Order: sequence, then C-alpha cells, then structure tokens
Amino acid sequence: MKKLFFLLVAINICLSTTIAQEKKMLTPEDAAYLNYEVYPRGMNVKWLANTDKYIFPDKENPNNLMIQEVNGKNANVFLTLDQVNSYLNQAGLDSVRRIPNLSWIDNNKAYYYSMDKKNNMINLNLLDIKSKSISKITSMPTEAENMTVALPTLKVAYTIDNNLYVADGENQIQITYNPENVVAGQSVHRNEFAIDGGIFWSEDGMKLAFYNMDERMVTDYPLVDITERVATSKPIKYPMAGMTSHIVKLHVYNFETGKELMIKTGEPEDQYLTAITWNPDNEKIYIGVLNRGQNHLKFNEYSTINGEYLQTIFEDTDEQYVEPVGPAHFLPNNNEEFVWLAQRDGFYHIWKHNTITKEAKQITKGDFVVTLFYGFDKKGENVYYTSTEVSPLERHFYKVNIKNGKKVKITKEHGTHNVSVSASGRYFIDNYSSTDVARNVDIMDLNGNFVKRLHEAEDPLKNYNIGTIELGTLEAEDGQTLYTRMIKPYNFDPNKKYPVIIYVYGGPHAQMITDSWTADAGIYLHYLSQEGFIVFTLDNRGSADRGEAFEQVIHRQCGQAEMRDQKVGIDYLKSLPYVDADRIGTDGWSYGGFMSTNMKIHYPEDVKVSTAGGPVMDWKYYEIMYGERYMDTPEENPEGYELTSLENKTDKLEGKLMIIHCTTDPVVVWQHSLVFIENCIHNGKQIDYFVYPGHDHNVMGPDRAHLINKITEYFKANL
Repeated sequence: MKKLFFLLVAINICLSTTIAQEKKMLTPEDAAYLNYEVYPRGMNVKWLANTDKYIFPDKENPNNLMIQEVNGKNANVFLTLDQVNSYLNQAGLDSVRRIPNLSWIDNNKAYYYSMDKKNNMINLNLLDIKSKSISKITSMPTEAENMTVALPTLKVAYTIDNNLYVADGENQIQITYNPENVVAGQSVHRNEFAIDGGIFWSEDGMKLAFYNMDERMVTDYPLVDITERVATSKPIKYPMAGMTSHIVKLHVYNFETGKELMIKTGEPEDQYLTAITWNPDNEKIYIGVLNRGQNHLKFNEYSTINGEYLQTIFEDTDEQYVEPVGPAHFLPNNNEEFVWLAQRDGFYHIWKHNTITKEAKQITKGDFVVTLFYGFDKKGENVYYTSTEVSPLERHFYKVNIKNGKKVKITKEHGTHNVSVSASGRYFIDNYSSTDVARNVDIMDLNGNFVKRLHEAEDPLKNYNIGTIELGTLEAEDGQTLYTRMIKPYNFDPNKKYPVIIYVYGGPHAQMITDSWTADAGIYLHYLSQEGFIVFTLDNRGSADRGEAFEQVIHRQCGQAEMRDQKVGIDYLKSLPYVDADRIGTDGWSYGGFMSTNMKIHYPEDVKVSTAGGPVMDWKYYEIMYGERYMDTPEENPEGYELTSLENKTDKLEGKLMIIHCTTDPVVVWQHSLVFIENCIHNGKQIDYFVYPGHDHNVMGPDRAHLINKITEYFKANL
C-alpha cells in the first residue's frame, strides 16, 4: 500500500512539473513594462458629453469609433478614420493614421492637438460632428509645453522655457517676460500639496491665473551630463531642508483689459500657495496659504479686479502638519458654497463651506478615508466619492446627500473601483480590478444595480508560472492593523525552506497592498518569486490612506516606527516552517531604499542581504517641501535628523548591501549615496555600488530590464 501511495505521489509530482514546464516563465523585460501582453487589457470607453451614450473603439476595426445607448442592444458607427481624413482634406489639413484623442465639449464638438509638420507648429483643431467638419482653432510653436485649453473660448495657455504665452486664434500673446530662474505657468513647490500644473483658467475663459516662481535665491545643485565629450554641469534649483526656498506668487491676466496683476498674498513670502480655485463669478479667486512650518492653512479669498485680500473662509491647524489636497469644488450654479477635503477629525472627509456665512458642515464621517472626490449630480444635491470605508485595501464608490447625509454604496464587487458618471447622473462606468478580477468594465445605475458588462479582461498571466498570493494582517505595537502580502514560488513545497525578499516602500503617499489585480504586486515581484524567493510586503505605519494616527506617527523621526513595524513582519516570517530564517533580504527604492538600508543597519541579525535604489541617506539633503513636512528643519529638530541619518551609522553595517543610484536623480540627489559610500570607506566597510548614468529618479525604458536582472542576480548570489 505504501508503494502505491509513493507511486501516486511521484506521478502527481511529475504531472505538476510537466504542467509547470509547459507554462511560460517571466523575464526581466516583462517585469520592466516592455511587454504589454503580461498586463490586463482595458477598454477605452467614455461618456459622450451631455448624454447617456458611450463611445469606444471598435474591437474589429480600431479605426472606427462606436456609439451605443446604455440600454441599446447594438452599437453604431459614430466616427471613422476615413471621415476624419475627409474633413481634414476639406480644411486643407494633414491627414492622420488613427482617430485623434478627442476631448468632447458637447455631444457634437470635440477638440484635439495635432502636429503641423509643414509649418513646424502644434495645432488645436475642432471636430464638429453635426457640420461634418474639422477646423484649426489656433496653433502653438513645437517648443510649447504645459498646454491648457480654456472653455468655452478655446484659447490655449502654454509655456516656453520660463515664460507663459497664450494662443488665441491667429494671435500669440506673450504674458510674461521673466528673467532667468523666474518661472511662469508651471508647477511649483516641487509638486507637493496636490499641485499639478501652474495654469488656471476662469470658467468664462476670459481670465488666466498662473503661478510665478522666483528661484533666483535658491542654491544651484549640480547634475552632470556625460553625453558630451567634456561632461557639463546641468544645475537645478534644489532647496534643501532648512535652506532658502523659492518665492511663489499668483498672477492674473485679464483678456478684456489686457492687464496683469499680482494677488496680494502678503507676508511672509516664504509660504506655500496651493488649491487654486476660481469662484464661478470669475471675479474672485481662492488660495490655500500654508505656512512654511506646514501646520497652519488659511483658505483665503482675493479679488481678481485689484488683487486685494477679501477674507479668510476657514483655517486648519495641526500639531504635526496640515496637508491640503484641494482644490475646492463649488456646487453647481452656486457662487457661495463649495466642498473641501480635510483631515480635521483624524481622517480625510468632505466638508461643505459657505463663503458668506463661513458655516462649515461635515458631509462624510467615520473611521475611513475619502480618497477621491468625483463631483456632484446636476442639481448639486449629492456628491460622489470613493473611500476606504469597506476596507483600507478597497476603494468603493458612493453618493451622499449634502442636506440629509443619506448615503448609498454604489459599487458592489470587492476590489478597487474607478468610475465615470454620465451626464444625467443615472449611470456610471465602473472600471475595476480585484484579487480575482484582472479588469472588468461595467455599466451600473446609481442605485448600484448592474446594467451590462462592456469588457472583461482575461488574466494575462494564466499561461505563466505564477505563485500564489496570500494577504494577511499583523499588529503594530500600538495595536493598529498592518496588512501583509506574500507571494510564494509557483513550485512551492511546504516541506522546503525558502529565502525571503522583503519588498518595502514604507513612506507617505503610497500603499503597496490593495485589493486589485495581483494585490498590487505587479510583475517585478512575481518575477522575483518565480526565481525561487518568497516575496513579502508589509504596509507599515506612515503609509497612505489609513488616517492621521497611522500616518503621522513618523513626524520628526522618519524610519523609526516604520522599522519597528517591519520587524514585526520579520519575526512573523521567522516563525513560518517554510522560511529559511537565515536567508532574509530587503529591497526598496526611494523611501523604500531608505527603509531597506535602515533595516540592514539596524537588524543585522535578521537581514542578510539588502538592495537599495535611490535611497534617502540623510534628510538634510532632501528638499524643503516634503522633508520639512515630516522632519521639520535641521535647526528645529537636530535630534531627529541625527537619529534618522544613515550616513553616520555605517560603522554598524554588516553583511551584503548593494546601493543603486541614478546619476541625474533630481529627487533624491546622488549626494545621498555618495556620502554614505564615503562613510563606509572611512569605517572600513565593504559595500557594493552600481549607478545608472543619465537616468533620473528611477530606471525606465530598456535599461530597467538590466536593473531587474542586476537585483535578482545579487540576491541569487548572496542570499
């Protein structure tokens, strides 16, 4: 009987091995985003403006754009490539090889950009379905960047180098004439505080607000360009923590008067201007004015007639920091009331404010985070948003009534949902994935009832040797839940012992584990698992979307609570019978590189091998906006900077550590790892080091496959 049992087991093992061998193996190129076939296919579907009809490319003929009613059985051809080229030919414009990326103004008209190679310009064209025509509205030089269209006027604001321009029909209007290192119309404050761009059109398209940033007082930081025979310096303005920052002002240009004014945001000039919001009356503008200490925000109203301060609508303060995630959103057809996302009760929630009475009303409440505001229904009675109410790992879509607080959870299936609401508000497109759904695109009604499925992606990894993903929880020292993800090799044998790579980020603004396809692990971590490693990740305190207490524990002491949480994960791993407790490694990039190095230095008895890419090694070398939010200045917090510095702890380094850095990194500048290496040399510590010339904060493109192979081979050789 025993012989028969072992024979069956042997046959089963052979069959399993044969099946595994028949499947494909992932490659570094797959993990480097160079093979789209290993990622779920989506569907490019949009609501046609002002309708409950949706448009999408024809699967059989991508040169056709299809249209369909929500409850219609069949789709019809809406626009073809031949039609587009016919309209272009009539207008004397160049033909195109594919239907352009159209931005719909209404159900008949859409605008798009095109290259005019003959005149070396970028055209803004208007497609009119009703009149069956395409016309050129205006054009910009090919050097134009940050192009932003105003509706309904179809003027285009853009930048060339450090100046701001506007294309208006045949006219090119230069708005600013800035000297070197004074920059107009671009993102400021290094894109912190939810800043995305520096151009803000009024609703009527007749006024243009824009950032004007003076960086002349900021220290030059040298980046080296080695592409020339004699390498040259390409300095950037990089204000390090505690040093002199740039000065930002908001200007407004009035097209009716042809005059420009500066909004009088007052002293001190060393402050942050964010959440730029126009009042629908086009005469007032709002600015979130945040002090450099980042613990006091004033949401101020200013006149765009004379630039004068009018009033403060509200103020937010916090012992640690205030992080605005604006702008404000005015209710439809309402110049007095807007909603704002704020973390006033420990979690980001939606608040309604009145500019006249100053009344503030909390719209959403609870121990969860509102992650995204989607807008209002037509009457402004309900707001739409996604939140973590079901679970910190999931994102679900809700509507809530502003007056009575009645809430409806609209998405049903577990996972991470991204939605788009139709013009009537009766339907929405739900684009989602989960741990068991690669990508689905559904239409639902606003009561959460399923209407139809538009797209269901196949699992692109079904023919690959992919290991199992296991989600779990552990407990932090303060009792808070820590979520974990473990990927086991595809040929996992519970009777064997496996080396473990802990993949870590651990910093603010990121959550590594979600209820989405592959639990957000991506292909890289599956590739490491395929190569024989258990890959483990833990979202420690300090990471995103868990509320104030969870996130702000890192204030003035980055890396400390995070490390202790990661140690909880290490101890858990060492308790598992299939983990080789003597072969645990860490890998991370940026804040993750900081964490990976931290863990190697502080837990040498637990961590045998580490790799760290683009790592922060001392926060005094990091930029002001992000660095001072979490660490304050070196003068205010000398003990914290000493505690969190890694360059002064190289004497504790044991075992194998490989540091990787990109030579032109403008985020975590090269100096971080170079100074760390210098201290290793002084302390007689051997270390492995590798650079990627000419890459910025990470390695992208074909060279990324080299990076992945480099890291993998390092763990194979040393772990």
